[in-house]
Amino acid sequence: MSDDDFRPSTPYGRYRQTEVFTTGMLTGETPSVPVAYADLKAAAEDAMSDEAYAYVAGGAGGESTKRANRRAFDDHRLVPRVLRDTSERDLRVDVLGDTWPVPFALAPIGVQGVMHDDGDLASARAAAAEDVPYVTSTQSSESLEDIAAELDADSDDGPPNWFQLYWSKDQAVTASLVDRAEDAGYDAICLTLDTPHLGWRERDLQGGYLPFLDGKGIANYTTDPAFRDRLDADPEANPREAAREFVDVFADPSLTFEDLDWLFDRTELPVVCKGVLHPEDARRCVAAGASGVVVSNHGGRQVDDAVAALDQLPAVADAVHDEDPDAAVLFDSGIRRGADALVALALGADAVLLGRPYCYGLALDGEDGVRAVVSNVRADLDLSLALTGYDAVRDVDDDALADPD
Repeated sequence: MSDDDFRPSTPYGRYRQTEVFTTGMLTGETPSVPVAYADLKAAAEDAMSDEAYAYVAGGAGGESTKRANRRAFDDHRLVPRVLRDTSERDLRVDVLGDTWPVPFALAPIGVQGVMHDDGDLASARAAAAEDVPYVTSTQSSESLEDIAAELDADSDDGPPNWFQLYWSKDQAVTASLVDRAEDAGYDAICLTLDTPHLGWRERDLQGGYLPFLDGKGIANYTTDPAFRDRLDADPEANPREAAREFVDVFADPSLTFEDLDWLFDRTELPVVCKGVLHPEDARRCVAAGASGVVVSNHGGRQVDDAVAALDQLPAVADAVHDEDPDAAVLFDSGIRRGADALVALALGADAVLLGRPYCYGLALDGEDGVRAVVSNVRADLDLSLALTGYDAVRDVDDDALADPD
């Protein structure tokens, strides 16, 4: 039975179910990339080094923010409806004037080379193959140009792809990264605002492990002409100096809202501000010229005892749309399954970003592992949408949720 036997005429959820069931019945084997998130995470832990797993799975401090992100989903319950025609479903959404085939993208995750030898390139190939938008991290293990080539970012045929920007203390480095992203064909800049300093991450500190000091996850710097101008020797000749210099210029904690004008003037690409939790911060970003925001607490990696990102989503969405009805609102921090994405969409997100789950798929089986995770999330979303009584993601709003107590 070929992969295409059910794809043309069958909505995706049933197609994926049939694919998994048929493979299992023919081979007697369970999926090599586990379907259940807890099993996926456990398998990835076994496959990764202790340091790499701690870096991916860990959060700030005692990791209460990570736990709060997940508990917040328990406070919102979908209400299934019946006797509605859901024989065909439409998962497309509109974000920044582009149509996304699905309402989720692969989030910017740094240092993917510690998860799998093919790292970012494998994830980019998977995103392109699965027709899912991808957000390239500044802290990628490969250059943004090499990742763009795997994404075929210059093509108009595939989904949009964004470049996530950490604003460097050296403005020349920031300017160079932005220019390179434009030249490589990325469709937007995703400016991360919540990391002017690295959070207090106990797992990494206990293990004495920061991958950047080992020269990992800094490929966009070592390939950048403005960064290389700061070095006394080429990074290939003196990688330790390059790593130290990166740590020195990584982020600029002096930035204020007034600095955003420089970036908006620098690029013609839309800019989406990521890591926003307060409605007033979101409003000010959009008022300054941002095309949207990502409601996120960095997956619980920055501030312990912080608010759950999902709890902030409705108020942020209202503030953004009061300022600009056309501005985009995206969400990350705690998405584990398709049903989670549906809850976030019902609370006001236009789309969500998927993070740790695809990293665990990457660790297990490279490109194929990421594709398996993406396929499962899409299938769960498709079926959850239908069973809640909707045939189009665009129509999902808070009517899909039970009234809060």
